Amino acid sequence: MGVSSINYNIRSFLLGKEVISSPKKIFKVLYIFCIMKLLVVGDFHGELPSFIERIMKKEKIDLVVSNGDYLPFHYRKIWFKYCYGTGLELWEVIGKKNYQRLIDRELREGENVLKKLNKLSVPVITVLGNADYSDPDDVADYGILPGQIEKSSWNFEKNRKDYFANLIKKYKNIHRIDYKSFSYRNLVFIGARGHSYPGIEESNAFSRSLKILSMLFKKFSKENKSGEVIFLSHNVPYKTKLDKIGMKANKLVRGKHYGSKLVRKIIDKFQPVLHIGGHIHESRGVQKLRKTLCLNLGALHDKHYSIVEIDNRKVKVRMR
Repeated sequence: MGVSSINYNIRSFLLGKEVISSPKKIFKVLYIFCIMKLLVVGDFHGELPSFIERIMKKEKIDLVVSNGDYLPFHYRKIWFKYCYGTGLELWEVIGKKNYQRLIDRELREGENVLKKLNKLSVPVITVLGNADYSDPDDVADYGILPGQIEKSSWNFEKNRKDYFANLIKKYKNIHRIDYKSFSYRNLVFIGARGHSYPGIEESNAFSRSLKILSMLFKKFSKENKSGEVIFLSHNVPYKTKLDKIGMKANKLVRGKHYGSKLVRKIIDKFQPVLHIGGHIHESRGVQKLRKTLCLNLGALHDKHYSIVEIDNRKVKVRMR
């Protein structure tokens, strides 16, 4: 059968309209009309369970999507006890040598997760999580909050935000998309972080991030209207059932909504077909914000993940 016959048969069978003349257009039609499966994972905190590879094979996964938080965060308890909301840095509490040893261990364990992900048979797209030493400089300016730490006076800590970000660059199967886009088959992914708290709308950083994301959504407005844009961030949208902090958390945030105002603004304005986030492990679930299906996938550290099926621009989520 010649190319023209293939073109005619595909077009006639699927659309009933004129012939497709380009092979690329043939493949685009096929992608639109086939089921695409995403394995959605995140909040690894130093672990990538072995069952992930079995799921990949069983489900015939096309793409892995990650919301970050690769590092273990071993110092969680001591940080919340002595540093959270106080302005103290952890190295001031435990000493520089102990702190450097701790961070070296964190980076090793985080990189082990990257190594395993890099060996998967399909591409991985990701954003950084707050535990990956990404600065909150996408949602607030330094020093704008009471007790917030200014840029560190110690070079090791000043440069910490670059350590894990540079490690990711080594792994060619992992594509980081914070405040960027990534196209795969007929889908467009737009990435953000949103850090770990609502953010300060009046800050220059918040305005800058909002502008970048708005430009990306406007660039892909045609794809977004067609239900082909997926929004990925570390944090979930603000003031939903997906961002409620549990009652066992630090008393400063216990029971509060702690999702991202930046993420919520983008969802409210542009209404992508799907938003993927996490960070607040205890509030895993799904919620519809008008046309957008929002997913808090929970933590892979707690053995939670999701399978997302996209069939002719319809989204189905299976949470595990």
